Amino acid sequence: MTPTATRPTGELRPRRPPHLRWWKELLTIIVFYLVYSWIRNQFGSESVQASVAFANAERIIDLEKLIWSYHEETIQQWFLDDRWFIQFWNLFYGSFHFVVTTAALVYLYVRQGHRYVRLRTTLAVTTALALIGFALFPLMPPRLLPDHFGFVDTLRTYGGLWSFDDDALKKVSNQYAAMPSLHFAWATWSAMVLVPALRRRWARALALVYPLLTLFAIVVTANHFWIDAAGGALILGLGYLAGRWWDGRRRPATTEPAAVAEDDAAGAMSGV
Repeated sequence: MTPTATRPTGELRPRRPPHLRWWKELLTIIVFYLVYSWIRNQFGSESVQASVAFANAERIIDLEKLIWSYHEETIQQWFLDDRWFIQFWNLFYGSFHFVVTTAALVYLYVRQGHRYVRLRTTLAVTTALALIGFALFPLMPPRLLPDHFGFVDTLRTYGGLWSFDDDALKKVSNQYAAMPSLHFAWATWSAMVLVPALRRRWARALALVYPLLTLFAIVVTANHFWIDAAGGALILGLGYLAGRWWDGRRRPATTEPAAVAEDDAAGAMSGV
């Protein structure tokens, strides 16, 4: 008797969970973001005393000085002579986190559906945790500190596609929402999505370096202290644990090895 040929277990192709529907996911994401924006703006710049945000900034500076890492102003000064360079990073800061995160989320759903629930939940929990940080620790970013600190508000000085000085934007933004850095958290999440999935080396390298580029952008534009990025990495780690737990509740007992391997690779990215 000839034994029945079996397909190697590691070659099984994981599938998107059958309950996922793109229109439900899109509606959920839109509602979640609207609720997030509303809650964030309840603790916006106009509702927080500047003295509180400034005092928290001084605490961050004291902490960085304590560990010999308060160098943001020096780093910014290195590049201020190149107007076009600074304008590029203003553009990067203001747009890439939306564009890249949205593209990664769509790619995740379309091409990596078996990882979607875990990483979508990771993103949602991470963003929700950021709201807690914004509410409990309003933080004045370096660009808004008094002149004697030496920071330059690059968006105001060099210009960009938008401005915090716009009255309409002031009413719907929270300029003290700096800790943790959601820019860095979303950038690292995007790398978690893309690095294990992309096949071309240059594309994987670009996805891998994207969080570091974001870290540079938030520092050189004086929108964050570097330690805000550490806070972003922390909430992302917590978000990933929550996403893994939630996915584990819904995933069948017999999980395809390929899905497990790719999820483990994504988890390792939370340390980027």
